[in-house]
Amino acid sequence: MTRHRRISTAFLAIAVSATAVWTANPRLAAQTVVDAVRHELLQLPYYGVFDFMSFTCQNGTVTLFGYASTPTLRIDAERAVRRVAAVESIDDRIEALPISLSDDDIRWALYYAIYRDPFLARYAPAGGLLWGHRHTFPSGYLLPFGPIRFLGTEPAGDYPVHIIVDRGHVTLLGVVEDDRDKARAEELARTVPSAGVVNELTIDVPNQTER
Repeated sequence: MTRHRRISTAFLAIAVSATAVWTANPRLAAQTVVDAVRHELLQLPYYGVFDFMSFTCQNGTVTLFGYASTPTLRIDAERAVRRVAAVESIDDRIEALPISLSDDDIRWALYYAIYRDPFLARYAPAGGLLWGHRHTFPSGYLLPFGPIRFLGTEPAGDYPVHIIVDRGHVTLLGVVEDDRDKARAEELARTVPSAGVVNELTIDVPNQTER
């Protein structure tokens, strides 16, 4: 057998092996796509604490959910996800929030109230607590007024507590460690004048959500 043929045979064997792994473990393949989509979203330079994005991946279609506080973020998110080779189509359901100086004032007041609080300081950037973005939002969580949005989707973001403000209405989205932190975040949010606060923070439970 010639050297060229031996090399070709070796590459064929590797390709067949990789295909077998992909076929035998579709969950592993699906997780690879999820990780790639999340990576692209986290690279967006203007995606921050006042936005929120999550997504699902199914049969080559990525569905994007959430809120964008800047007009171009929604478009940029879709463009970023298209870079993932396995993505065939995108259903972009991200809501672009209206530009509002009064909403901006509320956002920053909430940010300082929550992230400068001694009890929640570990959630702040460089505060020592990193949100593990590998966790899918768990299903089955219910609030007194109904189910939490984005259940079963994959969260993506660099902040545990995302602060969404829409025409004065405040929604807290993200993941915290326990009920005390969730309650404290809401308590602090209600110290800032607004049209109302909805607390949709979920509790991170690794043994239920971690793959």
